[in-house]
Amino acid sequence: MENSRRNFLASISMLAAYSAFPISSFNFGTSKKLRIALVGTGIRGTSFWGKRLVDEYSDILEFVGLCDINPGRLEFAKKFIGTNCVTFVDFDAMLKKTKPDLIIVTTVDSTHHEFIIKGLESGFDVLTEKPLTTDETKAQAIINAERQSGKNLIVGFNYRWSPYSTKIKELLANNTIGKITSIDFNWYLNTYHGASYFRRWHGLKDKGGSLWVHKSTHHFDLLNWWLDSDPEEVFAYGSLEHYGANGPFRGTNCRTCKHKTNCDYFWDITKDKRMMDLYAANEKHDDYIRDNCLFREEIDIYDKMSAQIKYANNVTVNYSLTTYSPFEGWRIAFNGTEGRIEASLDIPYNKKTDVTQAEMHAKEMEQNAMEEAEAETIIVHKLWKDYNTVLVPFERGGHGGGDKRLHDKIFKTQNEKDPYERAAGSRDGVMSAIIGIAARKSIESGTPIKIASLTDIKPSANRT
Repeated sequence: MENSRRNFLASISMLAAYSAFPISSFNFGTSKKLRIALVGTGIRGTSFWGKRLVDEYSDILEFVGLCDINPGRLEFAKKFIGTNCVTFVDFDAMLKKTKPDLIIVTTVDSTHHEFIIKGLESGFDVLTEKPLTTDETKAQAIINAERQSGKNLIVGFNYRWSPYSTKIKELLANNTIGKITSIDFNWYLNTYHGASYFRRWHGLKDKGGSLWVHKSTHHFDLLNWWLDSDPEEVFAYGSLEHYGANGPFRGTNCRTCKHKTNCDYFWDITKDKRMMDLYAANEKHDDYIRDNCLFREEIDIYDKMSAQIKYANNVTVNYSLTTYSPFEGWRIAFNGTEGRIEASLDIPYNKKTDVTQAEMHAKEMEQNAMEEAEAETIIVHKLWKDYNTVLVPFERGGHGGGDKRLHDKIFKTQNEKDPYERAAGSRDGVMSAIIGIAARKSIESGTPIKIASLTDIKPSANRT
């Protein structure tokens, strides 16, 4: 069993160093399990990187420590995840006492670097939620720490693992439309999901780096992976025109707001028991309000964003993120020397769905809604020919089926090369976050930002 455990740790090294390497199979058995310590017990930490690991992989792994600055959330997290491990409010104390095989970081984005660097420097491998970090200085510090420590860092990019995203990768890798020349990519957050970011800590740049980093890092990672190339230059526009101080009124939080009867964005947290138990019941420990007013004046992130990205392989990308769309979904079009590929999900005018806009994000986040739905379509249109429709099985739950596939590959899939190279290491984390960081800096300066000026990682035209 100890040999199997060593194989797992060796495979982390391969994964982190080069995303082209697959993650090996980790068949531990029950006498020697992978020891995991988790820091950050919010929604993502307690569910995807917590309860789901216990529910699906308890035969091969165990939690040996949970850490959070909020002792009330810690106690709830321990029960919700289903573990009997020790809890800590001091990260250093957790590392010293538990000596884990793997640290999982799911804290506020702006603090990721603290725990990643401490973990690496203490001699442990680390897995972090996206985004890797929120500015170029922290990104460089993480790069340096990984190099100097000899340990390894994994970034949990689950969108790569959905069957729909994978089919796009396959079509592009097969040169279906020749050499890619340009891309139009539009992502729409609806007035339920998009608004939620402005209620939370994500509404402050110093916490989440803006949605350019927290949300768009998913989209930029997909672009980098689909193109197998690095971004070279970014020019962006952005403004705050809908949320924040633009609102017609504001209150302390939704629960106590006198405007709840005439506010279209009123959200009743009291109807969500988990949110009440995890957050509302523990506000007294750290003053974090989960149902904050999305019209509060301290909000300083953008709600309207548009960027042009030039890649090292000369592909140009026009990207936009809308945070108050009437519907949730996305569209992308790849223009190539031999044709065009168009893909989209959840555009209501293209295909009627039984899922309401209010339910859309909740269904996507569910870890128990993995059933296959009707096939979704990708349009391939070759020059001088009629278009073809490619059908792709689609799963709504777990981020389009990506969550479970990412977990399986990390913790249990047999040792085989992944032809789509979906594993993501520190370089992937840097090159996705850095596009958002560059976009933010471009807005602030009014000038294009060279990616090579931000860290010592130089953009490559062909990453493979």
